[in-house]
Amino acid sequence: MTTSRAFGQTPAPAVPPGMTWLNTGREMSMEDFQGRLLILHFWTYA
Repeated sequence: MTTSRAFGQTPAPAVPPGMTWLNTGREMSMEDFQGRLLILHFWTYA
């Protein structure tokens, strides 16, 4: 049985500094999410 790289074998890239976060009072980093399931929802205004 082989393990896919999509299942935790590749670390997530760093969050760019200065990124705007909604519903938080501070900037977030990947260390804030260590050991947690993180779902990001991206959208654009058209």
